[in-house]
Amino acid sequence: MACTIDEKKIEETIEFHGHSCPGLAIGIRAAELALNRLDFGPEANMVCVVETDMCGVDGIQYLTGCTFGKGNLIHKDFGKAGFTFFDRSKSQGFRALFQDDAIQAFEPAKGENEKEARTRAIMDADLADLFTVSPVDAPPVRPARILESMVCQECKEKVMESRIRRYAGKDLCIPCFSQYEQKI
Repeated sequence: MACTIDEKKIEETIEFHGHSCPGLAIGIRAAELALNRLDFGPEANMVCVVETDMCGVDGIQYLTGCTFGKGNLIHKDFGKAGFTFFDRSKSQGFRALFQDDAIQAFEPAKGENEKEARTRAIMDADLADLFTVSPVDAPPVRPARILESMVCQECKEKVMESRIRRYAGKDLCIPCFSQYEQKI
């Protein structure tokens, strides 16, 4: 079944992202899947872990309200079109992995380029054909914590204590540490 998200919401999502493309369509459909399977109401304690930094993350962010700033949108740079949605208040969630082969048989309509055709194919496909879904029984990440800020002894800038690196007796931020340690 084609995308069930209101057309106005889709247009707002495209405007938020800046353009329409297949990647954004994947994120819109992943968000739709989450909205259908989990309650994204005010009482929900949602978290989303994205395994990519592609355009689709903007669709997920806009439609679900999960954001980096709130600490409930987490990026793990695995290079996969995998998206884990979890409601901490209900201890339920799932991981959805986009299946690109689901839209291999698309044909561009007259006057449509390949990018437009792929986008349309993603938006028109059944969710069950687009994603392999597997249950998640435990939260994919711990809740965000407020940590102490420390001063890097090299650049003198404040940095979250969990990001401090110790080198030659000095507390260093990651950029300053990387000037000394060549393995990063």
